Amino acid sequence: QVQLVESGGGLVQAGGSLRLSCAVSGRTFRTYIMAWFRQAPGKERDFVAAITRNGGTTPYADSVKGRFTISRDNAKNTVYLQMNSLKPEDTAVYYCAAAASQWVTHLTRGYDYWGQGTQVTVSS
Repeated sequence: QVQLVESGGGLVQAGGSLRLSCAVSGRTFRTYIMAWFRQAPGKERDFVAAITRNGGTTPYADSVKGRFTISRDNAKNTVYLQMNSLKPEDTAVYYCAAAASQWVTHLTRGYDYWGQGTQVTVSS
């Protein structure tokens, strides 16, 4: 069973930065496409960013391009989301997800495993 555990969320002022981490159990981390999604209260879970197995492709949602950076360390079974220039509209629960498929997707149904989420709150 694959387990994903997010950390690094918190309260930050607008313009600040946070770095989220997602630790993945098991020996097959390097075979997964990894992604971050977020869900604000009363809204659907939205795609934020993804990263392919070797880190060569990293698509982003338009709303975070130029501010967020996704990366992975296959030796540590961990994926990261560096978030800079945070805005109040970035406030949400952030989820880490893993996909066993070979195609990157923005759709939640394309991911096989999910973490429990970590709260990010950006104050104005």
